[in-house]
Amino acid sequence: MRAILTAFAFLTRIPVPGAASFDGEDVARSAGWFPLVGLFLGVVYGLVSWLMRNHLPSVVIGVLLVLLDVMFTGALHFDGLADTADGFGGGKSIEDTLRIMRDHVIGSYGGVALVLVVALKVAAYSEILRRSYWIPALVLTPALGRWSILLMTAALPYARQSASAIQGMGIRSLVWGSVVMLGALGAAMSARAWISMGVVVLVSACFGFYCKRQIKGITGDTLGANLQLCESAALLVYLWT
Repeated sequence: MRAILTAFAFLTRIPVPGAASFDGEDVARSAGWFPLVGLFLGVVYGLVSWLMRNHLPSVVIGVLLVLLDVMFTGALHFDGLADTADGFGGGKSIEDTLRIMRDHVIGSYGGVALVLVVALKVAAYSEILRRSYWIPALVLTPALGRWSILLMTAALPYARQSASAIQGMGIRSLVWGSVVMLGALGAAMSARAWISMGVVVLVSACFGFYCKRQIKGITGDTLGANLQLCESAALLVYLWT
């Protein structure tokens, strides 16, 4: 139970009993439950959409879903996307890239990346809500995004010299998180969901290769950036198919 609570405390702003006592080792041990946190968020987003679907235009609901995501997660992964875009876009060397990613000021690359991803998600949500399979799309996409974190941490080293909870995540977390993810996809009985999972693997592999070239590994920011890319790709799969 402590591992589940740690996963919720780390990935969301939901008040969790005893959160102040959780440390980096607790976060590393909780990683296998990250997809479960995503499923919880997806259920909340699906419930909110169901309540509003017949009363508000779908584009308005799309905006509200992105707002809910920001509120529940504290914009954690949006921040990672912006920092990664600034670092990879403006860094002249590995050290310079990592330094820029540590800077909390958002530059032009980060700003553009945020605008593009938010616009894409709003447009995708608004169109998906008009289709019959909108429930599995909304519920499973956040879970797939958080599962992508486990793919990256199992395959790539941590790029910074300082210690991080990321270093404690690995194959074991990926295996357990994949069990959770496969159970959710099996219960959904949706071919689109399985295709989305494959696309998330592909996006993570491509972005992971890019991170390896740029900074010789991953950081918390690149994990957040990959999550946003994978969620966007999963939504596009539902629209494409």
